[in-house]
Amino acid sequence: MSKGILLLEDGTAFEGELFGDAGDATGEVVFNTSLTGYQEILTDPSYSGQIVVMTYPLIGNYGANNTDEESEKIQVSGLVVGNYEDNWSNFRGMESLDEYLKQNRIPAISGIDTRALTKIIRSCGAMRGIISKKTSSLQKLINRVKDSPVMSGLDLVTNVTTKKSYETGPSNAKYRIAFYDFGTKKNIIREFLNFDVKLKVFNAKASYKEILDYKPDGIFLSNGPGDPSAVGYGIENAASLAESGIPVFGICLGHQLLALGLGGATYKLKFGHRGGNHPVKNHQKNSIEITSQNHGFAVDESSLDPKKVRVTHTNLYDGTNEGIAHRKFPVMSVQYHPEASPGPHDSKYLFSDFMKVVAKYK
Repeated sequence: MSKGILLLEDGTAFEGELFGDAGDATGEVVFNTSLTGYQEILTDPSYSGQIVVMTYPLIGNYGANNTDEESEKIQVSGLVVGNYEDNWSNFRGMESLDEYLKQNRIPAISGIDTRALTKIIRSCGAMRGIISKKTSSLQKLINRVKDSPVMSGLDLVTNVTTKKSYETGPSNAKYRIAFYDFGTKKNIIREFLNFDVKLKVFNAKASYKEILDYKPDGIFLSNGPGDPSAVGYGIENAASLAESGIPVFGICLGHQLLALGLGGATYKLKFGHRGGNHPVKNHQKNSIEITSQNHGFAVDESSLDPKKVRVTHTNLYDGTNEGIAHRKFPVMSVQYHPEASPGPHDSKYLFSDFMKVVAKYK
């Protein structure tokens, strides 16, 4: 391994050893607290444009395979770990994480004090950074960081949505679900296919009229990257579909787009929620769920019209919004990831709940 550097836009530098691709990587530096599931995290389209720091120190010990991918490629810009383990062992493993990163041309750095780095992000907020060889001056690297895109106001959905709409599931299925792909994870599709459904996965810019022409029994809005307020086409379509009378379900970015479509607002969190251990209160069941999360923006509850929308879920770490439902129409959404991958399965009931609504309104 060659020597490298992780440099933040405030000038903070961490030296380490490079692995993966030999190139440089810029992006918003964020941290994830999951203990396992690094391959699912790497391939989650919601991480587009970001350098991910794994807070769990030992990464790479079970290698990589072709079944844990949540999309067709690695989506992160770069990876930061405390200790990289190249001597991997797992019955499903096919190659080392280093080889997997090289195939996807993704740079990574190890030997970083990830605890110290995470504390900086928590104190100062998520900021842009660069992974690079120690060959350029710090000032040149900082200039490159400052020339990289800022996450606020950035629409990254067009980079990760399906290029062409497609169908999946049995042709004679009982229910038809129109599935907006803003950067979906494969496991969300798998969860829907556990029911008697046929999905038509639409490009993110498909109009609401195209969705209605499919004559769906239910409509789904997926997760995705970037600033929700920048996805104007998604907001417009969500607004039109929310009051169509057809059941609608949104996850993560889909939740934010629904809230914006219903007249609400979103804002950027200081350092976001990313990990598989976030407690959420379900107000409808008066219960606590441990959830998987990945988002840097949140819905502003004070902006929601209480006559139109009710709050269904709340994050117990910081009190931010984690779910809403329409008071009149069959519309529900959550900020977290009930499909997990990685993470606990406390919230998988939401897919069943939504399909019960679909059956009721069919």
